[in-house]
Amino acid sequence: MVKVALFGQKTSTSLEDIITPFLNYLSAHKIEYCIEERFLRKISVLTDVNLTNVETFSSNEDLDKSVKFFFSFGGDGTILSAATIVRESQIPIVGVNTGRLGFLATINKSVLLEQLDNFFEGNYNIIPRSLLKIERNDGVEIENNFAINEITVTRRETTSMITIDTTLNNEFLNSFWSDGLIISTPTGSTGYNLSCGGPIVHPSNQNFIITPVAPHNLNVRPLIVSEDSVIDLKIRSRANEYFLSLDSRNLALTTDVELRITKADFKINIVEANEASYFTTLRDKMLWGSDKRN
Repeated sequence: MVKVALFGQKTSTSLEDIITPFLNYLSAHKIEYCIEERFLRKISVLTDVNLTNVETFSSNEDLDKSVKFFFSFGGDGTILSAATIVRESQIPIVGVNTGRLGFLATINKSVLLEQLDNFFEGNYNIIPRSLLKIERNDGVEIENNFAINEITVTRRETTSMITIDTTLNNEFLNSFWSDGLIISTPTGSTGYNLSCGGPIVHPSNQNFIITPVAPHNLNVRPLIVSEDSVIDLKIRSRANEYFLSLDSRNLALTTDVELRITKADFKINIVEANEASYFTTLRDKMLWGSDKRN
């Protein structure tokens, strides 16, 4: 018996036209499903399908690891949250885009139903995405200490720049005097990294990108390094704290906490339709070729 999991965050009228046909498809094809608890409460008011006795989950611990697909309804941010539930399970994530921009959520809701037969018949591609892992020097564990897009340190409670002493593979790299520093994966290269002047890197490349945020010295540029690199960060600031961001998850740390960033020991699998192409997605999302002069 095939089983899938359903997950979403922001639920609005954008799901009204797809959730009922989707659930009906699963039932008609005798596909079992479980739904994340909060998402179940949100979609229950959008459909007349009886969801009273549906199996639920709330975290990685109670997610059935035998599910074939993890359907994420939303945008890229929803997939980033989905990754904290899927974690090391290797369950492929199907990103159903119900919003506007999506580099990870590439299955538009308007074509979801026509793609389902292909997915359940095995006609799809799985694209593994490398992750970053972070550790503190004081031994305190960081919950969900990984990121698909980027790990960022930024100033907190001060308008002054911070200094990030950066060591690469035990060799001093630079003291970045800036508003912050981004360590990005190729997947995240089209996110915050791109906004700060960093390069676009194809997801198949085994690299990480170090990009300063508004550096004081304009000759300090983004740097691409091997994903096997060990990156150590020590933050100096006029304030006693700084912000650490892992994708969309934020926490404040004191400046005596140093950080080590490496490649995570697992990857997140993203499902793409056979006809999907990273460069097609890139052209569409970046509006390349839309200039009337072309």
